[in-house]
Amino acid sequence: MDRYLNIAAYHFVSLDDLPLRRRELKLACDSADLRGTVLLSREGINLFIAGLETPLRTFLKLLTDRPEFSGLEVKESWSDHQPFNRMLVRLKTEIISMGIAGIDPRNRPSPKLKAKELKQWLDEGRELVLLDVRNDYEIGIGTFFNAKSIGVDHFRNFPAAVSALPDELKDKPVVMFCTGGIRCEKAGPFMQQQGYENVYQLDGGILKYFEECGAAHYDGDCFVFDKRVALNPELKESGLGMCFACQAILTPEEMESPLYVVEESCPRCSHQSSAQPTIESRSVAIRSFATPLPGSLPYDNMRPIRIPERQDGVAMKGCLMALYGHFGEAFWDEELRLGRIRLGDRVADGETIVRSGQRYSHWFPNTVEPDVNANIDVLYEDDALLVINKPAPLPMHPSGRFNRNSLTWILREALRMHGLRPVHRLDANTTGVAVFAKTRAIAGEMQRRFDALEVSKTYLAQCVGVPAEEHFRCDAPITRTRTKAGGREIAHHSDMEPDEDCGTGVAQDAAQTVFTCRHLRSDGTSLIEAKPITGRTNQIRIHLWHLGFPIVGDPTYLAGQKLGQIQTLDVASSLIQPMRLHAWKVEFRHPQTRQLIEMIAPTPVWYVDE
Repeated sequence: MDRYLNIAAYHFVSLDDLPLRRRELKLACDSADLRGTVLLSREGINLFIAGLETPLRTFLKLLTDRPEFSGLEVKESWSDHQPFNRMLVRLKTEIISMGIAGIDPRNRPSPKLKAKELKQWLDEGRELVLLDVRNDYEIGIGTFFNAKSIGVDHFRNFPAAVSALPDELKDKPVVMFCTGGIRCEKAGPFMQQQGYENVYQLDGGILKYFEECGAAHYDGDCFVFDKRVALNPELKESGLGMCFACQAILTPEEMESPLYVVEESCPRCSHQSSAQPTIESRSVAIRSFATPLPGSLPYDNMRPIRIPERQDGVAMKGCLMALYGHFGEAFWDEELRLGRIRLGDRVADGETIVRSGQRYSHWFPNTVEPDVNANIDVLYEDDALLVINKPAPLPMHPSGRFNRNSLTWILREALRMHGLRPVHRLDANTTGVAVFAKTRAIAGEMQRRFDALEVSKTYLAQCVGVPAEEHFRCDAPITRTRTKAGGREIAHHSDMEPDEDCGTGVAQDAAQTVFTCRHLRSDGTSLIEAKPITGRTNQIRIHLWHLGFPIVGDPTYLAGQKLGQIQTLDVASSLIQPMRLHAWKVEFRHPQTRQLIEMIAPTPVWYVDE
């Protein structure tokens, strides 16, 4: 199979005789059987082209032998197909359109920050603002952790977006980035004109960062403007697609949907209606889809196995043992013997050589999942968010024996929202408010707000025992790693600061929860209102257990300071009663309107006065 070399490059330099240059470049590209686009303007050249390696490198040498293009820096990646349909050489007013006069990247550039230097800054935790200057749909596929989106749908809108940035950013180091660096060449000088004196541009953009630093500090993939759609941090195709009709970015699962018709429609646009669905109709649609439970009918479950760069060229069995060795050698010998490891229609054996970026599938035939409670109600919906009242028992994410019988899978399939992402987590046996984002960009912003403690959460609980005071709190730190029983514990090393292990091998996180006792019941239990200030795993459950008031129905944190075994839903899930823990209220600023909104789930039947 032929491998195609893909290159992206730009160079700001004064050019003349543009029509002649265009004819010469088009002839050279056609002679080398190259495809892609070359943009020429009086300010320079911008090209993204692909072809077989030898003719493409010959073309590049001819180009860079010219004095005006001697400084051209090229970013490379590979594909097993030609990602462009034709070869275009175009004359443009600007090689990257911004529409602002007086921006001169060649003579008055903003400072550049090398990829490895940015990684070092992020490793050190330096104070800086990462500013993503790409379009919103690009950011939805991936960006740096904690990056701020400039918020545009076209780069021409960048100047207006800068004017809307908070003034305090002018006093902070700002590192801007884009796909290959060219947009930052103009964005940086413009921001300097607007008073941003400490602004840098990521040299070579995300693609150069991937080449030199991989996935460090980056979440997701990078959108590219060709048939590959997106590249992962190993500069391999991510497996994403794009709908011809609505231009939505599609996951591999969406492209396998019967609603995906090449060049016609996808699951997101196949049944679009001008009428906005109501909250009630959404709830009805979910319950109708989940009856019977989607995981209760036998199906072939194909779990992805993505080959990382470090396993490139390794035999399949060795790769599986390196990635999933905890299953044991005998398990993988049997799965390979049964032909359950596949690449498309091809069955792999233990000697099959794998390549970085390949997506194999692990086939589980005739899968039937345990029962769950799918009585899901929609509480709120707009263009950015979906908020539901989660029942129990119901896992949030596919995991273990659960794939289709999970909240995320049911919502995505029932509502045809395959880009839906949860922005926080509830235990499978906890009920109440669960917030989902409709795009990766919104999910990232909401998750940052949860991490920054900008979201107010209120839970209701029924606990064993009677607190001595109406108002009380717990500041006990919580271990970061799982115990032998599978849960977390209170860190008992009083002289240990949060995030330290002091040689004990037990890392911990600071945790704070405030409680209000609302009612004492005659059965010796109490109705408690809990507000977690921090967001640690099992925090409310652990703090109440530590204080001597374990939650009724909690199978792990038991009375008498005892720890039970983690009860998964894998075993007789229909027999497990929900814990008496309910996510009652969530309050936050809307990621688009910035208005303060409060989401409230109905009070559970057990939280009532006698």
